[in-house]
Amino acid sequence: MSFAFQATGLVKRFGRTTALAGVDLAAEPGTVLGVLGPNGAGKTTAVRILATLLRPDAGTAVVGGYDVVKHPAAVRRISGLTGQFASVDEDLTGTENLVLIGQLLDLRRGEAKSRAAGLLADFDLTEAADRPVKTYSGGMRRRLDLAASLVGRPAIVYLDEPTTGLDPAKREDVWNMVRAQVREGTTVLLTTQYLEEADALADKISVIDHGKVIAHGTPAQLKHIVGGQTISVRPADPAHLDAVSVILAGTTKGQVESRGRGVLSVPVDDAKVLGTVIRQLEQAGIDVIELSLHLPSLDEVFFTLTRGTEKKQEVAA
Repeated sequence: MSFAFQATGLVKRFGRTTALAGVDLAAEPGTVLGVLGPNGAGKTTAVRILATLLRPDAGTAVVGGYDVVKHPAAVRRISGLTGQFASVDEDLTGTENLVLIGQLLDLRRGEAKSRAAGLLADFDLTEAADRPVKTYSGGMRRRLDLAASLVGRPAIVYLDEPTTGLDPAKREDVWNMVRAQVREGTTVLLTTQYLEEADALADKISVIDHGKVIAHGTPAQLKHIVGGQTISVRPADPAHLDAVSVILAGTTKGQVESRGRGVLSVPVDDAKVLGTVIRQLEQAGIDVIELSLHLPSLDEVFFTLTRGTEKKQEVAA
């Protein structure tokens, strides 16, 4: 199998703290690898190694066919990075920032200006294009930083918590930009604190904790770690909660739990049970305002995988 990037057995230590303890990460071309983990788990350290900003103490990493230690310049030519904090020049305008990056990437000035204008439009920054970045809001700076990582049309893009600080509408805009890049063949490594973001974008997800990958798979595969499907019901009248609980318990034989806000849920082994639950609710004359059959959320997967781990010293990750 051919990978756009592949890290094997990465180890990185900072003094007495081991940030990475043998991490394996890989993504096929034109896909999104989501990397999840608690703060200090080692996500950003792995990104920095793949982006040639750090050297591993052990292990190997190959990006676009180039070893990150032996051929860092070649890796940088095909990579784009958006870190956790905006890295644009505040004294330059949005256009000047992007044009400068384009010229550093050996684009002709006219091509750099055209590329800058297109990206500013894509990220809804055209009206602010000629203003100094120091006048931008935090969200605007974040979007400009994302645009900067795409100036050179990189084959591989590392997005380290790219939507932190963005409102839901702008976050959705970034998601659409990521999807557009992937459709064009770009490979993306995404770290995020928003689990719904990983669910929406990632083809595969690796969960890191204490510097090790503790789970890897598609979002659906990871959700099965928690268990099978769940039926959730929210009656229109809270007075019917007890009756709904009886129906769910008698129909599914599972343990009925309250999820708060008047919602009851129960795990099921067979999706056909949903039809039986619906019929019994109708027969009992119980109206509902929520009724769903669903897999566990990535939030539940995350908490299940990382529950009970010891609190450790945070590293620069």
